[in-house]
Amino acid sequence: MPRFALTVIRHGETRLNKEKIIQGQGVDAPLSETGFRQAAAAGQFLSNVQFTHAFSSDLTRTKQTIHGILEKSRFCKDMAVKYDSRLRERMYGVAEGRPLSELRAMARAAGEECPMFTPPGGETVEQVKMRGKDFFDFICQLILDKTGQRESYSPGAPGHCLGSSLAEVFPVGKHVSLGSNPEGGALGLAASVLVVSHGAYMRSLFGYFLSDLRCSLPATRDKFELSSITPNTGISVFIIDCEEACKPSIQCVCMNLQDHLNGATDKH
Repeated sequence: MPRFALTVIRHGETRLNKEKIIQGQGVDAPLSETGFRQAAAAGQFLSNVQFTHAFSSDLTRTKQTIHGILEKSRFCKDMAVKYDSRLRERMYGVAEGRPLSELRAMARAAGEECPMFTPPGGETVEQVKMRGKDFFDFICQLILDKTGQRESYSPGAPGHCLGSSLAEVFPVGKHVSLGSNPEGGALGLAASVLVVSHGAYMRSLFGYFLSDLRCSLPATRDKFELSSITPNTGISVFIIDCEEACKPSIQCVCMNLQDHLNGATDKH
């Protein structure tokens, strides 16, 4: 049963984030100066983590963020990034380009809570969730296919290095069950996947992990945190065990981590 790490990061700040303007898919704003600093800080924080795959939404703010991260990497500076439209932000229809306060007013007028409200022309929460499920299933199958191509996969040196580099940065040992792992303490990862996406999309994806896949959380985290919007360049890490024709098993290592931002956005 191959095991892999999934590191999911929200893009850096844009001017419209700061001004609380809805961007969705139709407003393709670039990162602000603060956003570029956040991406560089995340890259520095992750510089010793070895990734085997890198995926990003195909919108400008996520592209700029993942390149800001990878250019700081010791191991992945030249890694090819795959842009995937399934990682795009939720589509907000007529609310795109308008203040968040207007979206909330629309939801109130419809008698609904804002996160669940669908503006005219927008995606429903369920549609976003299904996009996330589709992408996640794709990743799991990709890892299964990769490991299946090897005559005999075992979590030896490459997997040990992937797991060790992750454990140097994140509290993997505290929150991940090693089970009967023959490494006896190493994670034995088949892959380490980096994904950069968007706040509302990530909330739907993490909700799928929790509600459908019964993702286990660290004791210091609760379900509310999985349903909150990730801050700009907030980092969440999951360890996934996948098997053909079975639901993956997911363990959360950390959620919405912001340690890298200490002092990173103080400069003006």
